[in-house]
Amino acid sequence: MFKSYRKAAVLFGGILLLIALAGCSGNGTNSTSADQAVQDAASAKTVTMSWPRDIGTMNPHTYNPSQLFAQSMIYDPLVSYGKDGKLEPALAESWDISKDGKTYTFKLRPNVKFSDGSDLNAEVVKKNFDAVLKHRDTHGWLGVVKLIEDTEVVDDLTFRLKLTESYYPVLQDLALVRPFRFLGEAGFPDNGDTAEGVKKSVGTGPWMLDEYKQDEYATFKRNPNYWGTPPAIDKVVVKIIPDAETRVAAFEKGDLDLIYGEGMMSLDAFKQLQADDKYVSKLSDPVGTRNLLLNSSNPKLADIRVRTALHQGFNKKAMVEGITSGLEEPADTILSKNFPYTNVDLKPVVYDVAKAQALLDEAGWKMPAGGTVREKDGQPLEFELIFDKTDPIQKAMGETLQAEWMPLGVKVNLTGLELTVQIKRLKANDFDLYFWTNYGAPYDPHSFVNVVANPGFGISETLSAIPMKAELDDKIHQVLSSTDEGKRQELYRSILETLQDQSAIVPISYLKRTAVYQPKITELLFPGNRDENPFVGIKTQTP
Repeated sequence: MFKSYRKAAVLFGGILLLIALAGCSGNGTNSTSADQAVQDAASAKTVTMSWPRDIGTMNPHTYNPSQLFAQSMIYDPLVSYGKDGKLEPALAESWDISKDGKTYTFKLRPNVKFSDGSDLNAEVVKKNFDAVLKHRDTHGWLGVVKLIEDTEVVDDLTFRLKLTESYYPVLQDLALVRPFRFLGEAGFPDNGDTAEGVKKSVGTGPWMLDEYKQDEYATFKRNPNYWGTPPAIDKVVVKIIPDAETRVAAFEKGDLDLIYGEGMMSLDAFKQLQADDKYVSKLSDPVGTRNLLLNSSNPKLADIRVRTALHQGFNKKAMVEGITSGLEEPADTILSKNFPYTNVDLKPVVYDVAKAQALLDEAGWKMPAGGTVREKDGQPLEFELIFDKTDPIQKAMGETLQAEWMPLGVKVNLTGLELTVQIKRLKANDFDLYFWTNYGAPYDPHSFVNVVANPGFGISETLSAIPMKAELDDKIHQVLSSTDEGKRQELYRSILETLQDQSAIVPISYLKRTAVYQPKITELLFPGNRDENPFVGIKTQTP
């Protein structure tokens, strides 16, 4: 459910502070200087990128400060999430699901070794699962965690997972970058409790942490024991550059080969680099939706006519294209159609000021003589919109909504907050209007509907006053526990249609990852998993 970095990771991750690894090291030491790392980066087989934060302690079972992209370089899942939601073998070469959907049996890939040469087997897999499950409360945001009843070693290469009830997104949850990825025996602390830290980052992934200087740089080299197709490049250098403008300047100077991710540069900077023939630029398919929550627990917003009027009362297309320079697409649906079960035809809410005004009149909100704000029972039609004060797009969109709703007789007060305060108010249901982004692949749609049904994350509370909330929650429970593919598709259709019609979650735009790179990189593929790194798919010019 949650991201990096991306705001959704902030929502569901980052709840446990970790004990730093001794010496801040992975499999290497700090003996190589930053100057040497820069020299190495000049190699055609080395790709240098930057990241705004230190990579963290590289513990596969915990959250911040470890960064998702780096964890995914070192540690593998049992199952991978591929393009268009296809689930593919990873450390498990196959799996079997019992008819009742409560038992998953995984056949592990033979001859897989960790980066230190030790073998992957079912005992190590179980040890990793048990280390995560020792702290269920920490990982309770993930649906499968609450349902695991037992972990079992069947034989050296067979691992079995037993659930208390059926839950179809088990494989999607296991494909996440954390917490169910696998640390070698040598990485475990003596007491086996990885929540207290790990000795070293021993994984089965394509990369090993080689050199690391906290808050300055990290270098990753190829894992010689990697079981899959080895990367086409030899080394990845990650420079820690917190400021986006400094990052772009370093790229233009030639100190970086790649700027990749979400929010790694301003949209203006991306457009500028995109227009320069010296560089190559790329946009991913939609990875999430920027939505506006209209809190139905507010008595004014409990009326669907008011919510629909606000939805109809602003020119979404003009706002999105104007503010994002066309790099985000106007969104007609809460979830884009490139997730499993979401390729559903839903009736969009169309911009229509006259209909919006008529709905507000019908709902009893009248414009007083000589006034500018509608009133009802002596109350003005006035709302607070809270936004992340460090996010210029949210601020610009808030100002646009404020201006476009004013002629409708709706007053909007803008409040910019620190992100942590903003999230706290979301979870406390202390808001009228709020920008919110869904979680992306491989979390959605199951993680999205999970927070629709379950209180504690702010989304269920937002929908609390819609008349069919109990029925909606029941359908969500059915869809998550169903073992019937056809039934799941019909249930998702019904759930998405209800949410579309209620206009409590208003889709604004589809978010995309950006990549800009130097011409020495000849191929870059965006991974299907929003949190994965792109380095296995990178190719460079032959030196």
